[in-house]
Amino acid sequence: MVELKVRRFGNSLGVVLPKEVISRLHTDDGQPLFLVEAPEGGYRLTPYDPSFEQKMEKAEDIISRYRNTLHVLAK
Repeated sequence: MVELKVRRFGNSLGVVLPKEVISRLHTDDGQPLFLVEAPEGGYRLTPYDPSFEQKMEKAEDIISRYRNTLHVLAK
C-alpha cells in the first residue's frame, strides 16, 4: 500500500505519484492515466483506456463474424 497526500496545485487539488508507482503503471511524464470506478466501490488507476478495450472487443467480434469477407476485400 502506498499512502498519498492530497496537495494544492494552483486552484486544483492533486496527488504526486512516487517513482515506483509510475514505473509499475508503465507510464511517464505527460502520459494519460485513467481513474476508473471499481465494482466494489473504490477506484482503480490504470494507464489503459477502458473505452478503448470495449471498442476493441466489438472490433474483434466484427472481424470474427466477417473473416471471409475481409479476407476477400484484402486481396
